[in-house]
This record gives sequence, structure tokens and C-alpha cells, in this order.
Amino acid sequence: MKISARNTLQGKVINMLSGTVNTEVQLELPGGDTITAVITKEAAQKLELELGKTAYAIIDSYNVLIGVD
Repeated sequence: MKISARNTLQGKVINMLSGTVNTEVQLELPGGDTITAVITKEAAQKLELELGKTAYAIIDSYNVLIGVD
């Protein structure tokens, strides 16, 4: 995965809370810290996110995004 954002944190999905439109995704980072992002429900489905899956928090100036390999 190549991206222009310089701040990328690898973690495991430990919690997902889906609403009508959005899904809140929580990642556990290697040191035990967590980071949470809100993405669209459609994006979560396209990324095939599930508990335990490795994903990346991609941080730019204004947002925290979620990505997978």
C-alpha cells in the first residue's frame, strides 16, 4: 500500500460499532494504545473489516483514515 500521508500506524481491529451510515473502528496499536476512527459503513464493508484483522490508521492534517493491505 503506497500513500502520501506520512503518519501510518499498524494495529488490530478490537472493536467496531456500526450505525446506519457510519462505523466506529477501534485499533489496538503494538504498544497497547488504541486509536479510533469513524468511517462510512460502506468503507468498512469494502475493507472487509472484522475483529482481529490487521489494519492501518492513516493520519493526515485533518483526518484519521483506516486502510488494509
